[in-house]
This record gives sequence, C-alpha cells and structure tokens, in this order.
Amino acid sequence: MSDGRLSVFKTYKLYVGGKFPRSESGRVYEVTDSKGRWLANAPQSSRKDARDAVVAARKAFGGWSGATAYNRGQVLYRVAEMLEGRREQFVREVAEAEGLSKSKAAAVVDAAVDRWVWYAGWTDKIAQVTGGANPVAGPFFNLSTPEPTGVVVVLAPQESSFLGLVSVVAPVIAAGNTAVVIASADAPLPALSLGEVLATSDLPGGVVNILSGKTAEIAAPLASHQDVNGIDLTGADAELAKELEIAAADNLKRVSRPPVPRADWSADPGTHRLTAFLEIKTVWHPTGALGVSGSSY
Repeated sequence: MSDGRLSVFKTYKLYVGGKFPRSESGRVYEVTDSKGRWLANAPQSSRKDARDAVVAARKAFGGWSGATAYNRGQVLYRVAEMLEGRREQFVREVAEAEGLSKSKAAAVVDAAVDRWVWYAGWTDKIAQVTGGANPVAGPFFNLSTPEPTGVVVVLAPQESSFLGLVSVVAPVIAAGNTAVVIASADAPLPALSLGEVLATSDLPGGVVNILSGKTAEIAAPLASHQDVNGIDLTGADAELAKELEIAAADNLKRVSRPPVPRADWSADPGTHRLTAFLEIKTVWHPTGALGVSGSSY
C-alpha cells in the first residue's frame, strides 16, 4: 500500500569551483536507464559552463600542485572514506546507469573505492619512480623531478560511468593537476553524485569540476582553450578524438589518446595514467659550490 507520501526526486547539478550551479543556459536533458525508464533530468552544460570550469581549475592549480604529495594522498583517501559511507546510493545509481544487477554494481563501486585508495598510496611515491639523479660529465648534480602539467580536461569513459570515471580522474589529481571532467553523456548521474562526495572530502574547490551534457559540444571549446594544458580523450570515439587532437595542437596541449582496444577498468591500473600528465624538470647544480644557485630547463 502507498503511504500517501509524494516522491522526492533528486535534483542533479554541475560541480564547478566547489559549488553546485545549474547549467548557465538552464537546459537539462532526460537520463534513462538501460530499459528506457526515466531516472532524472541532468544539466546540459554550455560553453560558458566549460569556460567557468577552466577558470575554477586554474585558480585551484597553484594551491593543489603546491601541496605536499603526502597531503594529496590524505585527501584522496578521504574521498574513499566518504564513498564508503554512501556505498548504497552509488550501488543503486551504477546499477541503473549501466543495467547491472545489484551484486555486480556493488562490485563496481567497491572497485572504485579501492581505486581511490590505490592512487592515494601513489601520490608520494611517483616522484621516486619517475625522477632521480642523472650521471653527467662534470662537477654537477643533475636531478630530474616530475611536475604536474596543469589544467587537464578529462573525457570520462562512456560505457563505465563510475569505475572508469574514477580510473581517469583520480590519477590526474593524484599527480597534482586540476581537472575539468566531462561525464558520460548517457549515464552522468554517478559522476554528478561524485561531485557531492568530493565537496565533503577536503578536496579544495576547483580541483575537480564535473560537467554533464553532450560530450562533443562541451569538449570542442575546451580542446582549443588556451588555458587548458592537457586533454584525456578516453571518452571520445575515433572521429571526435581526431577533431579534438587537432584543436589541442593549437597551444601544444599534452594529449592522451583513447585506449585501443577498449580499456578493462577492472584490471590493475598500473602507473601509466599517473605519468600521462607529468612533466619532467631537470635541474643542474654545481657540486661543492655553496651559495651558487643552479639553473634549470
């Protein structure tokens, strides 16, 4: 029997600059489950929303990239903690988004939580793997250290609305970058809910910004944006990826191409996504010369 209560539907919003705005255009689009049943209206991001997200990401970059790697790891671990506390919500949303049984959706959510923990553990170790002292002929120290690329646009996987999403976003910010994320067009709800978790996880506003809508429509202005330093094309098809890569070349963005064959998001993630948006800085310093500053290039 019905208890006479009205259904309370969730209003999904974008996550930009640590806040939850509606789309600047006021547009929304219907999100349905695998059987075509209506789930919610999601905001349809505009070019203005995309530009606002880049501004927020750039503003947050200095503080986030300047934080200690250990601190970044603590924040990522906190995300895992908060996700664990909202596990049932995400199990339901992933099951509806991807047409999975409750048990399979639970396995996906658990793997996503574990993925945050994985990258949290790597934040203060990746420098040891990618950096080091280099042998040179002469009285110099020659040291290579990794530095984050900057503002990175991430096209989240279309078919893996949560585990795939986490697998591409977590390594970008673990390395010290800030991100503008374009959620799966057909299944954006887990991504938009992730924004609510990030907002309560000690992650500074603007480090991750989440947009929903038509992937090509949002990605086009971001690929050519002069204040974007890198773009991950995982969620683009071959034709769109080619167009965006050409646009990204205008200011020499670092580009990560879509995986071929399609990625297995349940597999060991390795470290290749951590290094995809890292630059290597080499510093020379004279040996035994106190007070003499080194040079770098």
